[in-house]
Amino acid sequence: EIGVRLVGSEMCIRDSDDSALFHAIICTPQKSRFPIRCKELTSVHGCLRILKMELNNTDNLNIESQFMLVNPEQLKTSMPVSESGAKTVSDSRRVIKNILEKKDHRLIAIVGPCSIHDVESALEYAKRLKALPEKLSDTLYIVMRVYFEKPRTTVGWKGLINDPHLDNSFRIEEGLQIARKLLMEITSMGVPVATEALDPVAPQYLSDLISWYAIGARTTESQTHREMASGLSSPVGFKNATDGSLMVAVNALKSSSHPHRFLGINGQGQVAVIKTKGNDYSHIVLRGGDGGPNYDRQSVGKCEAVLADAGLEPTIMVDCSHANSGKDPTRQPLVVSDIASQIQQGNRSVVGFMMESHLNFGNQSLDVKGKEELRHGVSITDSCLDWSSTESCLINLALSLIHI
Repeated sequence: EIGVRLVGSEMCIRDSDDSALFHAIICTPQKSRFPIRCKELTSVHGCLRILKMELNNTDNLNIESQFMLVNPEQLKTSMPVSESGAKTVSDSRRVIKNILEKKDHRLIAIVGPCSIHDVESALEYAKRLKALPEKLSDTLYIVMRVYFEKPRTTVGWKGLINDPHLDNSFRIEEGLQIARKLLMEITSMGVPVATEALDPVAPQYLSDLISWYAIGARTTESQTHREMASGLSSPVGFKNATDGSLMVAVNALKSSSHPHRFLGINGQGQVAVIKTKGNDYSHIVLRGGDGGPNYDRQSVGKCEAVLADAGLEPTIMVDCSHANSGKDPTRQPLVVSDIASQIQQGNRSVVGFMMESHLNFGNQSLDVKGKEELRHGVSITDSCLDWSSTESCLINLALSLIHI
């Protein structure tokens, strides 16, 4: 079926209907369109066999390379959680569950940078959270937002795990190590951590250090993420869809509360069938949508009704950023103030809130500035509220709710 003719140092292969012409360069195999080793080109028949295999190949056509990673158990063994860190995670999960069940009157406050790109500034932020006045703990239960993965609308920096050096070197194993080390240091301080579950493999490496997970607006509808959430050891908040609709998140709550079986990896990195028990502590996170904010009293009331119609408890968290603030960080304290007002007026369905906050105000572009010119403590993703404003916001909120 394939005709062959030798031309100098080239062997030209033409199929029977002359629809394509392929060249295997014997003397310079690195120029070949196919990954054929020179030593295999010892005969015309050998060339035909190899080239025919390549022409009919249907697998991994767009995969350039694959690299083996350390498996989850190896990473955890080499970087074990400390006794104090384990206690922080265990205690904080219990508190968060009690708040979700309305057994604890406090509000969950998930506060921190939009994303972590600099370990030093993250640790500095964690120390400031830890140093907040003890009197806040009567009203607020503060958890640090520590996001290592960022979903992108098109392309861009995908987070510290994917590209820890911010230079497109994509040293993912190093990213996992840096992320785990940071989580170990923060939890050892006694500061609990929240993050987004985006890559379905990453929790195997880090989930023993996480107290609360978010499933983002882009992935709430994903069956993969609903299944994953059903097996996570922490409470999980599902955000409403980017268009503002609630039913995607409501369906996710129902799905994640049930057992599932799906393909995944185990602690040894082997492909396995994962069987979950279902997560009883999933809840909705209102983050606004294309139609505008949804944190106000009417929107919260609508969410309560939708949850009740679905047979679910009215347990709601509000994301003060994203569409609820129009991505203007200065509006986040206004959202917090509105939440406080609703609680003062008798609302008991709102159990917490999220804020995007960093050491310094605003954001900066990695593409424009480059890694070396980045300012300390300024986000490279969404714009964040500065620390001073964040501290004032939390103190004012705590004081406004101290007698409730």
